[in-house]
Amino acid sequence: MTDSHAVIPLGKIEQRIFLIRGEKVMIDTDLAEFYGVQTRRLNEQVRRNKTRFPEDFMFQLNSGEFEDLKSHFATSSSGWGGRRKLPYAFTEHGAIMAASVLNSPRAVEVSVLISRENP
Repeated sequence: MTDSHAVIPLGKIEQRIFLIRGEKVMIDTDLAEFYGVQTRRLNEQVRRNKTRFPEDFMFQLNSGEFEDLKSHFATSSSGWGGRRKLPYAFTEHGAIMAASVLNSPRAVEVSVLISRENP
């Protein structure tokens, strides 16, 4: 996990924003890393608060989208390769909502950075 007070360069956030289904999104694994939580915990909180995440906030990738995303990288980003389930993609609004359901200072801080990076 990252130090809760470490500064994340905006360029690092920008590198983890992808265009999928015409939306700028972050993959759950990357978002969890930035928020300083395990992907499992992020997705658990999303499931517990499903009504806060309509499809324009978050969607699950299909297998073709996931394979296409992985094929763009020589190595899998943030451990994408060993997943059992297809990842979730979070739009800017979904990333901010995820910060609110995680309710941690780190998540709120990073969601502000993501919002600034994704005009």
